[in-house]
Amino acid sequence: MNFNESVTKTNLARSFAAECQAGARYQFMSKMALQNQMQFLSDTMKTLAKNEMAHAKVFYDYILEKSDGSVRNIPIEAGFPFEEPDLKSSLLEESRTELSEANNIYPSFARIARDEGFLDIAKSFEMIAKVEETHANILKYLGNLYKSNKLYRRENPTEWKCSSCGHVDIAKEGFKTCPLCHLPQGYIIIDLEKELHE
Repeated sequence: MNFNESVTKTNLARSFAAECQAGARYQFMSKMALQNQMQFLSDTMKTLAKNEMAHAKVFYDYILEKSDGSVRNIPIEAGFPFEEPDLKSSLLEESRTELSEANNIYPSFARIARDEGFLDIAKSFEMIAKVEETHANILKYLGNLYKSNKLYRRENPTEWKCSSCGHVDIAKEGFKTCPLCHLPQGYIIIDLEKELHE
């Protein structure tokens, strides 16, 4: 199929726009977290923003490559989320958006790309869908902890490590300020890899 006449071309443009917007929203959320002295949450959102921009670049590069540079503008019409910027609710809202991309949007775009003969693009949509599922899990987990005021509280003793100086305490609740470098609780690292798989 001619790429310039394909549905995949439009799907790539929609995906590029969505990933750029997600990257921007995550940067906004990172700034909100930093204003609330939540360095770990800010850093996590920066990482997710970086991931989203890398996805946008994949889509962008496909458009340039497959069109041989002939595409200058792709009109698209799609809905994009605009929510009130509140950190607690935004984490959970974004998790739902990521899950929709992972379970519905990108698998659908992958099927279309495969049907149109763009197997490499289909594979990229599938791989990005897996990353978006991971993002959804991270955002949902952090959102639920934050919403219930348990971001730095656990039922069992947990390792709480300061991301600045490396000081470690084992307790049910993270220290309010680091006893070594005196930075606020928001600098404590949450071991997402471990906690999401428990």
